Amino acid sequence: MRSILKHRALRLVFTANLISMLGSGMNAAAVTWFILQATRSETALGTLVMLQTLPAMLMLPFTGVIIDREDRRRLVMLLDAARAIVILAVATLALRGQAQVWHLYAMAVLVAAGFWMFWPTVTALIQELTPDAQFVTSNTFLLAGVQGGWLLAGAVVGFVYNHIGLGGVLLLDVSTYVVSFVCYLFVRRGRHVVKHEHAISERLHAAETAVGKYLHELHEGWIYVRSNRYLMLMGTALSLFIAGMMAQGVLTAPFSDRILHAGAVGYGWLNGGWGTGAFISALYSPLLIRRWSPRLATIVSMSVMALGLYVMPFFAWLWIGVAIYAMMGSARGISGVAIQSSIMEIVPKHFMGRVQNTFYFLGTVLQIVIAPLVGAVSHHIALSGGFAIVGSMYLVAAVAALAAVDAPRQAEVAVPTTVAD
Repeated sequence: MRSILKHRALRLVFTANLISMLGSGMNAAAVTWFILQATRSETALGTLVMLQTLPAMLMLPFTGVIIDREDRRRLVMLLDAARAIVILAVATLALRGQAQVWHLYAMAVLVAAGFWMFWPTVTALIQELTPDAQFVTSNTFLLAGVQGGWLLAGAVVGFVYNHIGLGGVLLLDVSTYVVSFVCYLFVRRGRHVVKHEHAISERLHAAETAVGKYLHELHEGWIYVRSNRYLMLMGTALSLFIAGMMAQGVLTAPFSDRILHAGAVGYGWLNGGWGTGAFISALYSPLLIRRWSPRLATIVSMSVMALGLYVMPFFAWLWIGVAIYAMMGSARGISGVAIQSSIMEIVPKHFMGRVQNTFYFLGTVLQIVIAPLVGAVSHHIALSGGFAIVGSMYLVAAVAALAAVDAPRQAEVAVPTTVAD
C-alpha cells in the first residue's frame, strides 16, 4: 500500500477526496436531520433522495462522453467550485434563519448534479493515474477516504448540530470544497486527455459534425458494455449497490429517532459506526480481495450488508445498532473496492467515463423508484419494511456477482494512451 502513496498526484487526489467528503457528509447529515425535524416524515426524506436522482437521470446518459474527451482534473475543479457557490448561498439563508425545506431540496438537486458528474470523473482520473497492477490498492484508498470522510462526518454532525446549526455545517462544507480545489490544482500541469490511438473507427473519422461524433462515441460506449457479459453483471451489482446506498439514507435518522429514541446523538453514533467500519476495512480489503477475487469478495460483502439490514430494526439498543452499522460499513468498504477494481481492470481508459455512467444511470433509475417506496413503507407501514427493501437490493447484487464468470482481460482490447497538450 505504501507504493501507491509514492505517486504525488494520487496522494493529492486521495487527500482532496477525504477532505471534500468530510464536508459533503456533514452537509448530507445536517440536511437530513433538518428536514426530519421540520416535517417529521420519512416520506419527506424519500422525496429528498428522489430529487437527488433527477439530475443523474438527465446527465448520466450524456456526460460519459465529456468525461472521456476532456481533462478530468479540470472537470473536477470546475464541479467543486460550482457546488461551493450553491452551498454558500443556502448557508447564508440558514445563518439568517430564512432556510426552508424547499431551499434544501433545490440545493440537493444542484449539488447532486455536480456529484453525478464528479464521481465518475474522479474515478476515471484515478484509473488514469494508477499503475495497472495497483487498482485494488488505489480504490481502497479512494473509497476508504470517501466513506470514512462522508460517514464519520455524519457522526460529527450528530454531536455538533445542536450547537452550530445548519448554517454552520454548510459553511464547513464550503471550506472543504476550497481545500479540495487547491489539491486538484497541484495534481499536474497542463491539459491532459485520454485518447484512443489504435482503433478509432472510420465511421468516427467520417462523421461530418460535432453532434455526429458525439452520438457515435455515445453509441460506441453502449456497444462495448452490451457485448461484455461479465461487465454487465458486475455493473448491475454496482447499480444495485449505488441505489441501495442512497435509499439507505432514508432509514438511519428515523431508526435513531423512532426505535432507539436517541435523537441526533444516536444518529451520530450510528453514522460513526458505519464510517469507522468503512475506514478500517481499508486495512484488510486488498488482502481479502486478492485472496478471494473481486467477484467473491463482492458476493460475501453484499450478503453481509443484506443480513445486517434484515436484522437491524429488531434491536432497540443503541450499541448493538452501532455494532451492526460498523459491520455493514466494513462490508460496504470491501464491496465498493471489489466492484470498482474489477471494472477498472477490464475497461480501457478511453471507455471508463461512458461505462461508469451507464451503470450509474441504471442505479439512479432504481433509486428514483426505490427511495420514495422505502420512505412510504417506513412511514405508513413499518420501518422494518424499509430496511427489508434495501437489504433485498444488496442480496440481488450478490446474486448478480455470483452469476458473473470468466472475466475478460483489458489486454484483449486496444489500450489508450494519455497525452498532454
